[in-house]
Amino acid sequence: MTTTPYDVAEHLRTPEESAAYLEACLEEANGDAAFIAKALGDIARAKGLSQVAYEAGLSRESLDKALSGEKNPNFDIILKIMGALGLKFHAEVA
Repeated sequence: MTTTPYDVAEHLRTPEESAAYLEACLEEANGDAAFIAKALGDIARAKGLSQVAYEAGLSRESLDKALSGEKNPNFDIILKIMGALGLKFHAEVA
């Protein structure tokens, strides 16, 4: 029997599933912006990276860098990506 690595992007089929996944990641992140960027990368892979890059007005390379989880992307880029993914931020009292 062979095993394959789990890829969450294969399970994010609807905008609602993507939003629930991002919400869970935001709760677990403890302020780690790179962790959130990686979660957005998972959602972007589920939608299609080229499509997300186009809709965000970014090159595919810029999108890959921003969502790699290796460093914290600029907030304006995150907002563009969120818009391309059909997601939005909301705030609530802690």
